[in-house]
Amino acid sequence: RNRKLMRVIADLQIHSKYSRACSQDLLPGNIGKWADKKGIMIIGTGDFTHPLWLRELKDALEETKPRLYQLKDKSAKAYFLLSAEVSSIYKQGDKVRRIHNMILAPNLEVVDKIIAGLEKVGVNLKSDGRPIMGVHCAELVKIVKDADSAAEIIPAHAWTPHFGLFGSLSGFDSVEES
Repeated sequence: RNRKLMRVIADLQIHSKYSRACSQDLLPGNIGKWADKKGIMIIGTGDFTHPLWLRELKDALEETKPRLYQLKDKSAKAYFLLSAEVSSIYKQGDKVRRIHNMILAPNLEVVDKIIAGLEKVGVNLKSDGRPIMGVHCAELVKIVKDADSAAEIIPAHAWTPHFGLFGSLSGFDSVEES
């Protein structure tokens, strides 16, 4: 077989100006411009759960390929993939669990369904671009997959010091435990 492999450079875990300790210059146009400068072909939108950021994304982006968006004003070549990071802190067994998860959505309609599912269980999405919630990982997976089976949820970090799946503060010692 002579398959030609395409090299794709992507960064799916970014944040918006609505996340703590992030630049106020994180705007869709700036993100697209800098993705182009750095050779990033697909960039995450980050923080789609935040209502103000979601409004900015809906205003700035249009779907140009299945699951991929570009700036409506065509000021960048980079594609955007709808992404968000959420922080779950909850008690499981005798341990407090703390973990960050990435949610990837195939389109804006699915984003709206995910947001509705999170709000239904009482998550405050206005507080931060990376909301902190008391939602168990299994419940979060159900909310995401109920919105659309093509949506994905994965641990945001595997080995960061604090809230990675195996971080010192996560409360997990294995993938199965989460």
